[in-house]
Amino acid sequence: MRILRPGALIAVLLMLAAGLAVPLGCGDGEETDSAGKLGVVVSIAPQAEFVEKVGGENVDVTVMVPSGASPHAYEVTPGQMKALAEAEMYAKVGSGVDFEVVWMDRLEAANDDMLVVDCSEGVQLIPMAGEDEPEEADHQGAMDPHIWLSPPNAKSMVENIYAGLLQVDPENKAYYESNRDAYLRELTELDQDIKDGLAGVTNRRFMVYHPAFGYFAEEYDLTMLPIEEEGKEPTAAGIAHLIDEAKEHNIKVIFVSPQFNPQSAKVIAGEIGGSVVSIDPLARDYVENLRIVLGELVQAME
Repeated sequence: MRILRPGALIAVLLMLAAGLAVPLGCGDGEETDSAGKLGVVVSIAPQAEFVEKVGGENVDVTVMVPSGASPHAYEVTPGQMKALAEAEMYAKVGSGVDFEVVWMDRLEAANDDMLVVDCSEGVQLIPMAGEDEPEEADHQGAMDPHIWLSPPNAKSMVENIYAGLLQVDPENKAYYESNRDAYLRELTELDQDIKDGLAGVTNRRFMVYHPAFGYFAEEYDLTMLPIEEEGKEPTAAGIAHLIDEAKEHNIKVIFVSPQFNPQSAKVIAGEIGGSVVSIDPLARDYVENLRIVLGELVQAME
C-alpha cells in the first residue's frame, strides 16, 4: 500500500471529515494498476495523451475534466481529490481555461509536494476572435485558452511535460526522451497532414458554436465564425447576422461540440438548409481526433 505524504494525508482526512466518500479508483473513470507509477494529474483529456506518450508505463494519469464534460462548469469529485493528494505532478494547461481559473489555487493547496507544470510556457496566446477582428471574451481576459488544438502548440506542451517528468523522475531521462521524440515526430506528421489536407480548400471559413478552434484556424489560415458571443447564447439579432454570414459564404455545415447545447446551431442550420456536425475539442485521443476534425472540415469547406 502506498503511504501518503503528510499534506496528502491531511487532504484525504479533511474529505472524510466532511462526509465525502473517497473511492479507490481514479483517472477518467477507469480502474488502473498504479502501483509503483508516478501519479500525474492533468486538467483536460487531450493532455492525458501527451503525458502517456512521454511517460509511457511509468505514469498513472488522472484527468480532472473527463471526456464529455465542460471545463467551464466542472466540479471536482472526492475521488479526483484523492488522486491529486497522492500525485507527484500536475500538468495544467495554463492558458486561462475556466476550470483552472476557478480551481487551481485549491488544487495546488491540497498537495504542497506536487510539482505544477505550466503547459502553456513558450506558447504565444491569441485573442478570442470572430471573423475579422478580435472580440472581447468575458472570462478569459480576452485571450483564447484552447492552445492544444494547434499541433505546433501541442509540441510545446509535450516539451513542458517532458521537462516536468525529468524533475520528478530524473533517473528515467533516456526513456522519457525517447518517448518524447517519437511523439513529437507523430505530431509533426499530423501537422503536415493537416496542411496537405487543407491545401486545396478555397472556401476557408467554417462556423462553430463554441470558439474553441481559434489556434487551429490561425495555424492553417482558416477563418472561424463563432456562434457563441462572449460565453453566452447569441441574441435573435446575432442569429440573424450569422444566418446572413453563412449564406454569404456558402456555409452548409454548422459545427458543435458535445460539451454545449446545439440548439442555436440547429436553428441556423435549418435556416440555411444545412446540417449540424459534432467535433470534439476535448477528445482524449488527440492525434486521431484532429484527423477526424480535419476530415469534417475539408468536407464542409469544399
